[in-house]
Order: sequence, then C-alpha cells, then structure tokens
Amino acid sequence: MDASGRESQELQRLLEEEMKNAKLHEVVAKLTSVCWDKCITGTPGSKFSSSESSCISNCAQRYLDMSGIIIQKTMQR
Repeated sequence: MDASGRESQELQRLLEEEMKNAKLHEVVAKLTSVCWDKCITGTPGSKFSSSESSCISNCAQRYLDMSGIIIQKTMQR
C-alpha cells in the first residue's frame, strides 16, 4: 500500500474514533440533563443527598439500559 493509501486509512480511523467520542459526549450530556432535572429538585449543596445520589444512579442505569435495548431493536430490523 502506498503512503497516500495509509494516510487515507489512518484519517478514516481517526474520523471514526472522533465520531464515537462525539456520540459518547452526546449521550453523557443527555443523560446528565435528564437525570439532573429528574433527581435534583432544589439548590444543590456541596454534596448530593443520599436520595439524590440514589436517584441519579438509578436514572443513569435505566437510561443506559434503554439505550442498549433501542440499539439492539434498531439493528435487528
């Protein structure tokens, strides 16, 4: 393979990696927004209360579980 072919493959790999990173950041931002709005009802202090921590943890887990299910169902079609 010539140098331009290797450069093209490397560029493609980097582009795919950047797209994955962008998607991950998008999911984290959405997750943060959804769970924050659901679980943090007052003005946050220096620490979350135990109920806030539990809510955020449960919310995040449910969000990730549902995202996985949606991806699986979409790929089956």
